[in-house]
Amino acid sequence: MTDQPQSSEHASSLPGFLGTIDSLISRIESAMLAVGVLLMAANTIANVVGRFVFQSSIFFSEELNRILIILITFAGISYAARQGRHIRMSAIYDALPPPMRKPMMIAIALITAAFMFALCWYSYGYIVTQAGRGRVLPALQIPVWWTLIWVPVGFFMTGMQYLLTAIKNVREKDIYLSTNVLEGYAADEQEI
Repeated sequence: MTDQPQSSEHASSLPGFLGTIDSLISRIESAMLAVGVLLMAANTIANVVGRFVFQSSIFFSEELNRILIILITFAGISYAARQGRHIRMSAIYDALPPPMRKPMMIAIALITAAFMFALCWYSYGYIVTQAGRGRVLPALQIPVWWTLIWVPVGFFMTGMQYLLTAIKNVREKDIYLSTNVLEGYAADEQEI
């Protein structure tokens, strides 16, 4: 093994154990998104080839793509939060003077984290309910609740990302939208 530094893609600016958690979530997000997108592309291409070359579709293709869309969506919300690319309603926040923005950003991150953890809890309860019903997918014949596992996982990872953002803002002098993204707008953006 070589003693190379951690990949900058997954490196965290948080110290110690928090940095380890942040890096782990980054790796999980990347794996979920990469595998999901590649499997969806392969499945779709195989289905198109099957239709036009063999005159027969893959019978489970639609169900598999539906599962992969759920995976990509809920891994994607965590990834968007990590990159500071989430939707922001910032009219009030932007109107505040800089000293007031920092406590506001901490509050926003903590409240959003609380909502994400609550949605994680409720989605877990929904999965337990679905598991109790015993329904299976028609083509794949797997339990429906297996397809929904990604929902609480995505909400949990997003909640952790916002919690880590709040911690980063408490620890640092600057204001951060995420653990690696400073507040501000790109130089080429213009208000209309």
